[in-house]
Amino acid sequence: MDWMVILNIVILLALIGLLIFMQRKHVSFSKRVFTGLGLGIVLGALLQWVYGSGSETLATTTDWYNVVGRGYINFLMMIVVPLVMVSIIQAITNLEKSAQLGKMAGWIIGILIVTTMVAAMIGIGAAAIFDLSAEEITVGEAEQERAASLEERYSSQVETVSTPQRILNFIPSNIFFDMTGQRSTSVIAVVIFSIFVGVAVLGVRRKNPEQAEMFTKIVNAVYAVVMRIVTLVLRLTPYGILALMANMIASTDFAGILELGKFVLASYVALGVMFILHLVLVGLFGLNPLNYLRKVLPVLSFAFTSRSSAGTIPLNISAQKNALGVDQGVANMSASFGATMGQNGCAGIYPAMLAFMIAPSVGIDPLTMDFLVPLILIIGFSSFGIAGVGGGATFAALIVLSSMGLPVGLAGLLISIEAFIDMGRTALNVNGSMVSGTLTSRILGNFNTKVFNDKTAIEEAKSL
Repeated sequence: MDWMVILNIVILLALIGLLIFMQRKHVSFSKRVFTGLGLGIVLGALLQWVYGSGSETLATTTDWYNVVGRGYINFLMMIVVPLVMVSIIQAITNLEKSAQLGKMAGWIIGILIVTTMVAAMIGIGAAAIFDLSAEEITVGEAEQERAASLEERYSSQVETVSTPQRILNFIPSNIFFDMTGQRSTSVIAVVIFSIFVGVAVLGVRRKNPEQAEMFTKIVNAVYAVVMRIVTLVLRLTPYGILALMANMIASTDFAGILELGKFVLASYVALGVMFILHLVLVGLFGLNPLNYLRKVLPVLSFAFTSRSSAGTIPLNISAQKNALGVDQGVANMSASFGATMGQNGCAGIYPAMLAFMIAPSVGIDPLTMDFLVPLILIIGFSSFGIAGVGGGATFAALIVLSSMGLPVGLAGLLISIEAFIDMGRTALNVNGSMVSGTLTSRILGNFNTKVFNDKTAIEEAKSL
């Protein structure tokens, strides 16, 4: 192994040691998370400055850093399925009536889809203001290969799958297969199965209360163990963010970002406007937006660096329940649904901007109602089942563009900046799910205002 790689590993271990020292000094969890974030930015910038983005030493270094960064994400993904399943079953068994479940799911899904359609309009507005056009995108060899790959993927995975078939994919035919997370709709499938189990327990409780009570005790015991595992994994968050951010900065193609600077700027302006709208919604429901922002920042910082809405589910649930005061059942469902549907950034803003840019190239005026209304509706309905991992935005774009009869190759021409923009989109996706949970809990009257106003209740900082 190159001695420079060994030196880089030693530096990472030293920074991890610093974070461990901060933990032993009882520095708050949120401060350790942001310290890890800052140290990762500095370390990544130094690595790229010293070695250059195409260096073999840098590639080997980031590969070793992934043991910490991607390893942490794998730990989170490991607990997603058991957490979602057990927590939703427990939440439903605590309901007095199954009708409450319908209201909860209806409000969560409604808020997710409506905000995604609003995000699409904001994306269109940003593309129009910045006068974005597909013809401005420079085509290189890598971009041409990616465009050809997407065309092939479109014909095999998107064009042959109708909307009814995509809806049918939500329904689990083999729950054990979906527990492995092999499908983009696996999380929703697990949620649906868990809902069936929870509703079945409510039915058993009316006829055989003793059996229902026994099952409930088992579920509560398993839930306690799962939550303890979640706590143990979440303690690794500062170290995971450190490594993830270092790798992201070190491997980012800043030349590509500068070359496509107008698209990058328009994308982040749209993301910023939608994020502000989220805070406005929180304020309209009688909650302090700044207090909300302070409590969700640790979660959003992880979503930003990991680019995984699904991997953020455990942090999402924990923050909603312990920092925001959202009802446990609402938090479980909004985090799970938000990772696979109604993603404001990936399924809303991004496909809308691409459709606006491509339309003129095929002779369509993108500012006419005949184009805008179908586009926004398609974005809303097609946002179901988008995988909450890196690449989900591209798949969402393929579905929307093909449904609108537009060529899909443009997504391949943005290969050099995809990861950089995807970080912001993922953070917005996660924030959208947290907003849907907060508003739904507020509407249903089971929101804990005391916890929300408690400035010390941030992401279980006391126990982490």
